[in-house]
Amino acid sequence: MGKNKGSRITITLECECKNNTINSISKRKKGIARYTTSKNKRNTPHRLEIKKFCSYCNCHENFKEIK
Repeated sequence: MGKNKGSRITITLECECKNNTINSISKRKKGIARYTTSKNKRNTPHRLEIKKFCSYCNCHENFKEIK
């Protein structure tokens, strides 16, 4: 028997560049970049943080897990 995907949960990752409006006012578009992905609940109890591309500020930023 194979394992089922019951222990994986869907999470939302949000760009943290939305708080940095001081240095990127001219090049940042309005909006919030978000990605959805899944993680293993048992092996990663802490909040996930991944570096991904933000289409609103056109650079790679840290995306943090939100509720």
